[in-house]
Amino acid sequence: MSDEEPVHVATSDGITVITLDRPKALNAINARSAAALGGALDAADRDEDVRAIVVTGTGRAFSAGADLKAVAQGDTLLDPDHPEWGFGGFARHPIATPTIAAVNGLAFGGGLELMLSCDLAIADEDARLGLPEVTRGLAAGAGGLVRLPQRIPRAVALEIAMTGAPITAARAYELGLVNRVAPAGTALEAARAMAATIAANAPLAVRESRGLMLRAVHADEDGDAIWADNGAMMGRIFSSEDAKEGPRAFAEKRSPVWTGR
Repeated sequence: MSDEEPVHVATSDGITVITLDRPKALNAINARSAAALGGALDAADRDEDVRAIVVTGTGRAFSAGADLKAVAQGDTLLDPDHPEWGFGGFARHPIATPTIAAVNGLAFGGGLELMLSCDLAIADEDARLGLPEVTRGLAAGAGGLVRLPQRIPRAVALEIAMTGAPITAARAYELGLVNRVAPAGTALEAARAMAATIAANAPLAVRESRGLMLRAVHADEDGDAIWADNGAMMGRIFSSEDAKEGPRAFAEKRSPVWTGR
């Protein structure tokens, strides 16, 4: 691996692993790494053979967030070609493919916001997570203040945002902020295993289920709109080839061959 590349990408068995690789900077985000991360996410999302995406880091950090030295020099921390994708090329980037954060170490500030941009998260047992922006006169404007109170109790989210103090991986799991805690050094392995389970399922059903659940977070569960959305989703699923293949494979006692259609 070249130290000159801020992000590395590897794809196998339907899983793309995107690795932030600026260990000396604790994988802090600047415009160059934002462009690389955003581009890698976009390419993986467009690849019909990719069923899940894992985002991780090298060294002792998932990401320390914004590269403050770059900020001081006027860096925007955005992909210059796609500023609409937000911080790191990810915070506002619409991705249909399931994403999993493998939090291999500290995830502070924008690093936690990158984790919150993923659907799922697995953290090493020695990982630390937090929003320390207020200790530098800043605020977590890349989604942390929006997404954190959607994931965990409001009072705890307020505590994290207003004190700037980090929490442990065990506390994050207790709060439901991460899905699993892995032994030190194994978050990526555990994330790959979860991604493999997802990748083995019918891709259309996975994507449609994910999409509806994300939309339902902001919907009135008794309102007509979300139920109309639910009905349309079920129509797309049950008219698909995969919906025929699943029961057929079960009856024939074989593994299904999904087409995503």
